[in-house]
Amino acid sequence: MARLSILALFLVPDSGIWDSGIRIPVLSRGLCSVDGAGIIAPWRDVEFCRQFQGRQDLIAYAQKHGIEVSAKPATPWSTDANILHISYESGVLENPNTVAPDNLYEMTVDPLTKAPRVAVRLVIQFDRGLPTSVEDLASSRVYTKPLEMLEFLNDLGGSYGIGRIDIVENRYVGLKSRGVYETPGGTILYAAHQDLEVFALDREVLRTKQVLRDRMADYVYNGFWFSPEAIYVRKCIELAEERVSGKVTVELAPGYCRAVARKAADDVGALYNEQLVSMDIHGGYVPQDAGGFIAINAVRIREHVRAFGAYEVPKQGK
Repeated sequence: MARLSILALFLVPDSGIWDSGIRIPVLSRGLCSVDGAGIIAPWRDVEFCRQFQGRQDLIAYAQKHGIEVSAKPATPWSTDANILHISYESGVLENPNTVAPDNLYEMTVDPLTKAPRVAVRLVIQFDRGLPTSVEDLASSRVYTKPLEMLEFLNDLGGSYGIGRIDIVENRYVGLKSRGVYETPGGTILYAAHQDLEVFALDREVLRTKQVLRDRMADYVYNGFWFSPEAIYVRKCIELAEERVSGKVTVELAPGYCRAVARKAADDVGALYNEQLVSMDIHGGYVPQDAGGFIAINAVRIREHVRAFGAYEVPKQGK
């Protein structure tokens, strides 16, 4: 039987100075056999770099040859947009002490001057960690298709100026770079999902999952999505999400969103025990047990005092 070989070409938009110039080639290795992927990286071509020193040269070239690009001399920054977010870099943003211009933002309004003053509330349903519906309590309209949910949250969150960040990143290639991001819908979903995780997961499972979450973020950012370690961590996170089902009520206000109520799905149960934590009834909790718990946990502190003396409070200088 003849061996089927598929040739894939990946166009890398920049040089190794940006992480995408590393991320895309690394990702491609997980999609194709070693000899089946080709990388086209113009910024690594000597002749290309000789002709174009940077973005301004490329903008001028595009204008001269009638090539439509979003970057203009009047808006000298790089824009990368998709359904989830827009990122802005380079140009005037390369100076981290320069405030991003007001006309830079495309998905969100200024939360201090243009966002509605009256808060709104949504109910977001999750099944095993994945959003399945968004209900607008003001209109009673329910969105169930993934694209519709995200588009609605982007529009509504953007109108409240939610999801803006201005940060300096530590890039995988060893550089620090400044970026401005807009992620209105993603910010709302993240806030709701994080709240439901804290509510639904065992304390130690949650702590372990948070460590793995940060590792997974590194794998994705650095282009190791298809690596053995990323596959392993993905499965661990999926296992933790099996109990993250329920609904979260989220309130949107100018510039931020927050969870204000939550409930676990009836078919998965809940660790939250309203009677056990009640301040009005004992509810199965035995207060006398606290004495032994405190004594055991204080052994280490007591032994430290025995060996080295009690902690001395520094005297305040006059």
